[in-house]
Amino acid sequence: MPGAIATVTAGAAALGLAVSGCAYASLWPTSQIFGRTLIAGDDGDEIALTFDDGPNDAATLQLLEVLARHGVAATFFAMGDFAHARPEIVREVVAAGHVLGNHTMSHPRMSTQSAARIRQELADCNAVLEDVTGGAVKFFRPPFGARRPYVLRAARELGLTPVMWNVTGYDWNPIGVDGILANLDKGIAKNRRRGRGSNLLLHDGGHRAMGAARMDTVRAVDRLLLARTTAMRFVSVDAWARE
Repeated sequence: MPGAIATVTAGAAALGLAVSGCAYASLWPTSQIFGRTLIAGDDGDEIALTFDDGPNDAATLQLLEVLARHGVAATFFAMGDFAHARPEIVREVVAAGHVLGNHTMSHPRMSTQSAARIRQELADCNAVLEDVTGGAVKFFRPPFGARRPYVLRAARELGLTPVMWNVTGYDWNPIGVDGILANLDKGIAKNRRRGRGSNLLLHDGGHRAMGAARMDTVRAVDRLLLARTTAMRFVSVDAWARE
């Protein structure tokens, strides 16, 4: 009996570790366990600014002004619901030369959704963005980074390349401009030591409602670009998709 109990206990522990490992892989941005995603290139001097949860009438246009002033192209992963509400901002993003990506219609945690809901969220967001801009959408970022194999498969069936990140600004927290910059600088330095490009996760909106306060993000991006060295090259994610 003690041996049987030990076997059951060991089996339960192994199952628990497997479940924990899958949960970790479903959220960790650089994990490739559930399928290949685009993260960054192999040039440590290349940096991609990416923004989630827009368009946002409280910050997106101001962010576009900062990017234009510095001559930098970025990638915007837009929510379909907000794009439907503010199509003029989405058109401004594309007209300014930035890459537009799919961030689902309503920002659900995709790893826990049914196959039908996953496909609908992706297809409906594609339809909104393509109707607003008249152009095809080629990239997708899962909300919260949450995914499972079907999420990535459904995205690819719709012609979308899944994109994650390897630097987080944590700009949804009230950490101020200095806090955001410290997170970005730390992540960029770490990737550079590893000979990897840096894909920066930032937000021009907030998924709960239009009007999220993101001016600290706008200011942090301005300061980051002001402080850039001549070696640093800012790219949009499509540059890495061609590698």
